[in-house]
Amino acid sequence: MKGKLILLLLLLPGLCLADDFRPLYVELNEANHGQYTVRIKLPPGIPASNQPGIQFPGFCNPQPGRSNAYTCSEDIAGEVMSIRYPGYAVPNSSVIKMNFLTGESHTITMTGGDLEWQIPEKEEIATVAVQYTWLGIEHIWIGFDHLLFVLCLIWIAGTWRRILITITGFTLAHSITLALAAMEIVRLPVPPIEAVIALSVMFLAVEITRGRRNNLTWNYPVAVSSSFGLLHGLGFAAVLSEIGLPRTELLTGLVCFNIGVEVGQVLFALGVVLVLQLVNQWARFAVVGQTAVGYFIGVIATYWFIERTSGFIL
Repeated sequence: MKGKLILLLLLLPGLCLADDFRPLYVELNEANHGQYTVRIKLPPGIPASNQPGIQFPGFCNPQPGRSNAYTCSEDIAGEVMSIRYPGYAVPNSSVIKMNFLTGESHTITMTGGDLEWQIPEKEEIATVAVQYTWLGIEHIWIGFDHLLFVLCLIWIAGTWRRILITITGFTLAHSITLALAAMEIVRLPVPPIEAVIALSVMFLAVEITRGRRNNLTWNYPVAVSSSFGLLHGLGFAAVLSEIGLPRTELLTGLVCFNIGVEVGQVLFALGVVLVLQLVNQWARFAVVGQTAVGYFIGVIATYWFIERTSGFIL
């Protein structure tokens, strides 16, 4: 019993210290156009006599008789605000939450000693369009499974006309499932989808290794691209769900993310076609190179499939 009491006494200062350094919580709410309210929650270590205030931009003024409400003649989005302590600054971190009238909500975490922050810009069509288009381009360029699938499709399609038809089928298919999954109309577990995407790359790699044959894949590559494209769209949607769609410009974010994916895909496809046109001038590469590329892609895709399958089976 005595030992437990000593242990408790040893831990007590640490517990008190933890309370002292809880973050300061500040919540800003846009109550009406140009009108804002402030709610501040002090951690236990800060006395009420040292409760800070929020320094609004110069075009904002306190509302008469209300110390926690302000009226601003301009929009505060993008403006710099600060915390002002009446007595002394404290080393506590701060959590700032900004709730806009549109329903947008932004949370900013500041480390101890930081007293200024910038209010995030409101979601606008132009800003969301640029941001999500770039996110789509970025995703397709780092999505090596999707890129290898497109590479195999281009190799099998061969001619410009067949490549255009095949890639268009892939685009339409994954656009459909991306939209359905992003709007939560279709819900499927992500790990099996990722495993099947790897399997689709394996399938095309085997076809390339075996060479041109009289079958569905070589005669009608658009049928393969459209079928597997539905699965690849669900993979894109999984990434988009991690990023999150904008609250007020959901459709803009969804469409522009898909546009970004297509832009990145087209740029990659053009590069692949140009490279293939150069290397196919060597007759030896037409046979040996195709087999080597098929095996190389197949080995990578097999590794992905085993890794992704073991992730949800084991």
